[in-house]
Amino acid sequence: MLEISSSKWVEDFLFGFGALFAIINPYGLAFIFLDRTISLSEPERARVARRVAAYAFAVLLVSQFLGSQILNFFGITIPALRIAGGLVVAATGWSMLHAEPTSQGPHAVSSADAATIQRMAFFPLTIPLTTGPGTIAAAIAIGISRSDSLDARFASSIVSLLVALAMTAAIYHAYRKSSAMARLFGQEGTSVVTKLSAFLLLCIGVQIIITGISEVARSIMETAPRAIT
Repeated sequence: MLEISSSKWVEDFLFGFGALFAIINPYGLAFIFLDRTISLSEPERARVARRVAAYAFAVLLVSQFLGSQILNFFGITIPALRIAGGLVVAATGWSMLHAEPTSQGPHAVSSADAATIQRMAFFPLTIPLTTGPGTIAAAIAIGISRSDSLDARFASSIVSLLVALAMTAAIYHAYRKSSAMARLFGQEGTSVVTKLSAFLLLCIGVQIIITGISEVARSIMETAPRAIT
């Protein structure tokens, strides 16, 4: 019984972590994080990365354990969450595509923007760029899938906590090492990767919007025959 339980824990952990890692893609987002924090010194960027990771941990936990209840309380549907988040993600990608090149030398120092960027740690760096509507929807789905039995619910809650911790560690590591990754690619390579990431971010935002609109249209199509009858 213990072996079966342990294998189920590992299976659930790998499924939850794999799904969230694929959606968040922290190492791909690291270049976008670096672009948003390019004016900061290394210690300041590390503090912002730590704060974003902490916010992401809170978002993942709340989404997994209370997400569906919060959305129901405010009358917010998953399609509405997708459309709103997709608009913000697409707008961010669009602005980055048309942004002027910035200096990304190894001696970047703090500027007057440090306090402003600190305030941006939750929005938009955590929501919707890191833990966007797709992540929140996936975390809510993982939370809803828990069994009703007390023992199974306790086990799945522990797994959810471990998934959130592991995902938080990955986000912090990727963002903390973003400048080192940029040095590895070089200034020209980093510029190319950043622009490519911005374009993909724009595409992701548009796709999230399309998914949300499709869900709304599907819901309308399903309810229309009932209204007619």
